[in-house]
Amino acid sequence: MRVLITGGGGFLGRRVAAMLRSRGHDVAVFGRRPYPDLERAGFACLTGDLLEPAALDTACAGRDAVVHAAALAGVWGRDALYHRTNVQGTEEVIRACLRQGVSRLLFTSSPSVVFGGRPLAGADETLPYPRRHLAPYAMSKAAAEQCVLAANGTPMAAHPGRRLATCALRPHLIFGPGDPHLLPRIVELSRRGRLWRIGAGVNRVDITYVDNAAWAHLLALEALADPGAPPAGGAYFIGDAEPVCLWDWIGNLLKRLHRPPVRHHLSLGTAMRVGAVLERVYRLVPALGEPWLTRFTAAQLGMDHFFRHTRAQADFGYAPIVSGAEGVNRCLAVPPAGPDA
Repeated sequence: MRVLITGGGGFLGRRVAAMLRSRGHDVAVFGRRPYPDLERAGFACLTGDLLEPAALDTACAGRDAVVHAAALAGVWGRDALYHRTNVQGTEEVIRACLRQGVSRLLFTSSPSVVFGGRPLAGADETLPYPRRHLAPYAMSKAAAEQCVLAANGTPMAAHPGRRLATCALRPHLIFGPGDPHLLPRIVELSRRGRLWRIGAGVNRVDITYVDNAAWAHLLALEALADPGAPPAGGAYFIGDAEPVCLWDWIGNLLKRLHRPPVRHHLSLGTAMRVGAVLERVYRLVPALGEPWLTRFTAAQLGMDHFFRHTRAQADFGYAPIVSGAEGVNRCLAVPPAGPDA
């Protein structure tokens, strides 16, 4: 395949690019800025904005498939910014695929699209979208995912006989060597004394080692080559083999990083109320930046949110290739990356 990866310079995008190329596929990446290290490694790097149709047309021309991993991530920010990048940007990617005759589109989604603030224990893909989300990121990713899945089977007017096959993957809490998000956030909150245990400390969550997430992308994309394959039009939860007890996992990380243990805690109910108050204050005074606690982060830190991965296994053969324990070992062997990695 000739594959384009939007967000190919990001943490997950780089691993997807490397894994696809290891299977013999021709891979190019699309981002807002050049990536000299990827160019030196032999990847074609194309620059542009997701809302620039001409740039997307150039990037998609002659490609068999697109992995759309680019997104504005985070737990705080203006709804309009998330909508622009994550929803409108995804709509433009779909249009470019249809104009350029790209037959496969794989969307990197998130389990947060189905998280409305209630515990999720062993949920599967029959779980509906909630009526409301607790963060603009989750809301925008849910809208974008629905656009991608709705586009499955769309005929291409400029390419008679072709139809677009789409699929969405929902990897949860991706971590690994060079992780710019999960580990640095835990370490920074610990350093500032703001890492508080939320709830009883027994909630279980899915985590996903980055190679496992990339492996799922490769398998799903290759399976989409068959127009009648099950991945077409589907969304799939992706994670490591078993969920972890979140606070035990965090405690182990802090110990191995020679950080002090978590000493403070809040009940889940109190944390949700504090998060709601802080959200109101920080919206009134944007100059304050990002609140240290929101309802979304409180719920994520204090509730179960783990999922079944049997559908991905059945439909395109997904199974983790790196164990959770080995993933932690590999992750801690490399210092966490900075926020611009």
